[in-house]
Amino acid sequence: MGYLAIIFPRLRERPLPLIGRLSRDQLMLLMAAVNLFFLGLDTYLAHLISGTIRPREWIPILFGPIAGILLLIAGLIALRRRQTANWLATVVLLSSAVVGILGAYFHVVRGTLPTAPPGQRISVALLVWAPPVIAPLTFALVGLWGLSAAWIESPADSGILTLWRGQRLRLPYSKTRAYLFMVSLGILATLLSSVLDHARSNFENWWVWIPFLAGVFATVVTAGLGAVDQPTKADVWITVTTMLLLIAVGLVGAVLHVLFDLTGQGAVVTERFLRGAPFLAPLLFANMGALGLIALLSPEEDRG
Repeated sequence: MGYLAIIFPRLRERPLPLIGRLSRDQLMLLMAAVNLFFLGLDTYLAHLISGTIRPREWIPILFGPIAGILLLIAGLIALRRRQTANWLATVVLLSSAVVGILGAYFHVVRGTLPTAPPGQRISVALLVWAPPVIAPLTFALVGLWGLSAAWIESPADSGILTLWRGQRLRLPYSKTRAYLFMVSLGILATLLSSVLDHARSNFENWWVWIPFLAGVFATVVTAGLGAVDQPTKADVWITVTTMLLLIAVGLVGAVLHVLFDLTGQGAVVTERFLRGAPFLAPLLFANMGALGLIALLSPEEDRG
């Protein structure tokens, strides 16, 4: 039984109409594929700012859509050969983690002054204006939750993953709680990225405090629900409301960023969208809110 069924008992007998027969893990893998597509696009737009994309910067740009397509192919293969699909998805998602960690390393290197005196080679000011250190780690986070979704938990909510040749891996938490912890980490990463971006304007616009407060609250709420063994209706209601709030914050933020990038006459200038407020960035809040809601669905593999 998923956490949503605690507040909506009818979900114990029938799935949500828009989900149909898709299981929670299948939805998580679908979200991983979509996220990889947009990560490739977002990386391309971010690297265009420099005017020249270096050879190694093409790695995440090309990897994102290719990995997304491979995950979709793995989903189709899973209809007949689940084990083969799991191995394909595992290779893709492990690669995603490697791309994310390497990207974060390269961004840290770009944000340091190797010739400066000790103690001055890296600072908060440098990290604010340097390439975003946290952004590449999103690839690693997608790999982490995708790997959790790829392998079946049997019995449901037991924390025991069924691997190859009948091998079993016992996790310290159930998949539901693990998903909630990962969502909390994702919200925290999104929050820190937002803070570093908005720090360039010294938080002069009061609108930028809304994602900050919402991100802090959502990080605590999801981590708190994951830490609870037997959540109450109030716990689940608070989490659902918080995830819906995150989605609203993300959508409103995207609209505000687009309005900021438009000229005074409402004209679209490509350069302003590239170097102005990143219009895709606020949607990360909406993305994490959607993942938080999916994590609350039933852990049963067969929704039949």
